[in-house]
Amino acid sequence: MKVGVLGAGTMGAGIAQVAAQSGHRVVLVDVNKDAIESAKEKLRKIIERLIEKGKWTDEYGNGVYGRIKFSTEMQDFEGSGMIIEAIVENIEVKHAVFSKLESIVDEKCILASNTSSLSIAAIGSILKNPSRVIGIHFFNPAPLMPLVEIIPAVQTSESVTKEARSIIDSWEKVTVLAKDTPGFIVNRVARPFYGEALRIYEEGIADFATIDWAMTALGGFRMGPFTLMDYIGNDINYTVTESVFKAFYYDPRYKPSFTQKRHSEAGYLGRKSGRGYFDYSENAVALSPKKDEVLGKQILNRILVMLINEAADALFLNVATKEDIDLAMTKGVNYPKGLLKWADELGIDNVLNELNKLFEEYGEDRYRPSPMLKRMVREDRKFF
Repeated sequence: MKVGVLGAGTMGAGIAQVAAQSGHRVVLVDVNKDAIESAKEKLRKIIERLIEKGKWTDEYGNGVYGRIKFSTEMQDFEGSGMIIEAIVENIEVKHAVFSKLESIVDEKCILASNTSSLSIAAIGSILKNPSRVIGIHFFNPAPLMPLVEIIPAVQTSESVTKEARSIIDSWEKVTVLAKDTPGFIVNRVARPFYGEALRIYEEGIADFATIDWAMTALGGFRMGPFTLMDYIGNDINYTVTESVFKAFYYDPRYKPSFTQKRHSEAGYLGRKSGRGYFDYSENAVALSPKKDEVLGKQILNRILVMLINEAADALFLNVATKEDIDLAMTKGVNYPKGLLKWADELGIDNVLNELNKLFEEYGEDRYRPSPMLKRMVREDRKFF
């Protein structure tokens, strides 16, 4: 099957590589000639590096590269069985692109979007045949990250959902099925990892380094929230938070942080700008955390119960199955454990008690416990 990928940025080029590695003929299209040339050069270097390290043979590497056609013409998508769009997160631009795609390909071609924040239903609304539109959300870098969220819109046919998931499964990816709601699974459930860490800092409870230390040394997370935000980019992370907040009709649980907004406005974007919550300049002095285990456990527990609450609420609202929610968080953002299994270990009653204490102390809807947790405790059940 011929696979089309629209957008030759990091994500689009990565998806094209994954498809080519799985034996597909691939057309990578970007109307910007410089973007195409850059993608071509970067992929060649990636392949050369993998061959040098002995991970790929010359024959395999050259085969992958040879299966990708780099183009600036959307007309080259003709004959594709599936096209994945990975361009700017702007609904008007996506509408224009999908309308054009529909005029190029035949009726059987699946039209997918790699969007992380826009409604799949809205993207497909301008199509003559919206039943073939679907969300296929990869994580960066696409060749390395195992998780892919499959998001059918209300218009998507069941056969398209099954076929799209089957194709991505054949690419040796871990797929999870998510409802077309803001943030899908990962970007919804992960919000407190950033938001509650920022709130703890704003209250003066601990500094960036101490919060990160608590989450990594005591919680087992690979990166602390501030290191991770610096890695993602404060501008990107803030924009996602803001879009999720708006999409949920300004639910206080997703309220953005002024600290992050100010860092973004100041140009403290993280690693890419040399300064974020931490200083990445050559002679920078690393901040030392306050390694107080009592304080650290308080920080970890507060962020963790908020994450569990979000996972439980996603289950309550049928965003995904309990298995897919836990799988998404371990495979998509490398959490040390699935959040619902973690809740079972901690005791769901203990999680609910912690949330009730926060809700009582702050009186904010931000801390309201999910009805799912209340139900589980009332019925004396576990998630698994």
